[in-house]
Amino acid sequence: MTLQLRVGAALSRTVDPAVTAFAARLADEAGDAQAVLFYGSNLRTGSREGVLDFYVLTAGEPENGLWPTVSYREWEHEGEPLRAKIATMTLAKFMAAANGSTIDTTIWARFVQPSTLVWRRDDAAAAKVQAAIEEAAATAAKLAIAVGPERGSEGDYWRALFRATYKAELRVEKPGREDSILSLNADHFDGLLPEALEFAGTPFAREGELIVPQMTASERSRILRWWAKRRRRGKLLNIARLVRATRTFDGAARYAAWKVHRHTGVEIEVTPWRERHPILSAPAVMWKVWRAKRRP
Repeated sequence: MTLQLRVGAALSRTVDPAVTAFAARLADEAGDAQAVLFYGSNLRTGSREGVLDFYVLTAGEPENGLWPTVSYREWEHEGEPLRAKIATMTLAKFMAAANGSTIDTTIWARFVQPSTLVWRRDDAAAAKVQAAIEEAAATAAKLAIAVGPERGSEGDYWRALFRATYKAELRVEKPGREDSILSLNADHFDGLLPEALEFAGTPFAREGELIVPQMTASERSRILRWWAKRRRRGKLLNIARLVRATRTFDGAARYAAWKVHRHTGVEIEVTPWRERHPILSAPAVMWKVWRAKRRP
């Protein structure tokens, strides 16, 4: 199989009709949406529980500054409440981020993992999304062999990649998180690395089940310099995004209230003031949770 066939098959997977309907609703709300991607644990499990994860990709020139914007939505589908966290950015910026042209690491590191295209404006938009996912896999694969061992299994290289990107993105992950990504998505990653390397034109040999990269010393040095720049700036970029999200996360109060109830059982009323000022209202929410947990 080629990388193009693999990505095409993954993006065209059928998902729960409720997820498809939610994606169409988000696309309609965005107005200029070109495509909607669905990803995360709910894609793997097929569950509607928890929060569904979407990327809404819009028309227009690549945005400057910090992206994507993040929002939270609740929607009742046939009597069942569904919840979603949505990242929104232009398709043009998504494509640039996927091929490693930006400082950002989150797009290609996220979308080398499973995702599927649950809504598209037209075939042209779908083709651009597929091209971006292919580039994400190639970008991730090249870094994986640059930071990985001289020879190893596919899993060895993907683990090296995820360990590196977690450190750069200011993510707090439990030790061995990279192992769970691979084990929970074994079919997705089986054979992906050699196909992505072939797509990228990066030579390698095989020794049984092992992959032996044949990247030149100058090419490896170039990729490691490229990565060092992103590693140094990755934490600052993610801190800036977190600060921005405190002001721009649409639906932050409702999302926080749902998370508090899910983890503690304490109901939090989402008042208009709390909707407008989720950060300022946080101490009162924490006080209510603390008091509720102290009750016999």
